[in-house]
Amino acid sequence: MSAIVIAFAQRKGGAGKTTLAAHLAIALTQMGYAVGLIDTDPQGSLARWYQTREDRLGGAGTGLGFVATSGWRSPAAISLEGRDCEILLVDTPASADGDVRVAIRASDLVVAPVQPSPVDVWATMPTLQLAQQENVPALLVLNRVPARACLTAAMRERLADYDVGLASVTVGNRIALAASFAQGYGIAEAVPGSHGADEIAALAHEILELLPPAALTRPRNAA
Repeated sequence: MSAIVIAFAQRKGGAGKTTLAAHLAIALTQMGYAVGLIDTDPQGSLARWYQTREDRLGGAGTGLGFVATSGWRSPAAISLEGRDCEILLVDTPASADGDVRVAIRASDLVVAPVQPSPVDVWATMPTLQLAQQENVPALLVLNRVPARACLTAAMRERLADYDVGLASVTVGNRIALAASFAQGYGIAEAVPGSHGADEIAALAHEILELLPPAALTRPRNAA
């Protein structure tokens, strides 16, 4: 088995890439896919989430493959972990272009979360340039969007001018997303049927639609 690899990358810290990767991993497992996670960020936030999950559910109960590694080792880790799953999500560090480039180069898609503010949009450009240089498609995701955010529509218009995909799904700034992450869960497990869970599931489906038709072993509507 050779996994589809999706890198979560964003130069600006605090965009929510780690949280988004964890919640999407759970959503994809609930759709029936074998999912793996790799944490290449020295901060180790995804590793802490997984450890919390393992402590709560036991090693056999996490439902995910997981490995933490440093940036320069990530190609070998991706190759090894990708043998045992269908979709491999890679969390990358902020402000470490060398390590991020290595991960992007080994990926099939880059997901770049961005908060709806001009500063965040500007800070996303280096990540998009890296993906373009490595000839890897990228998807921008408006993330942590406050309710009634006045800038959201303007940011969508601004981002639409970039030569990159922009997800139709917007992920709100919801307490349940942070709370379930802190407990080692995905929001689909902690608060099933919630608006947050629906947003993550919709984003997972949108990401699947971007993958090559023959890339996965099951129909995309299998969920």
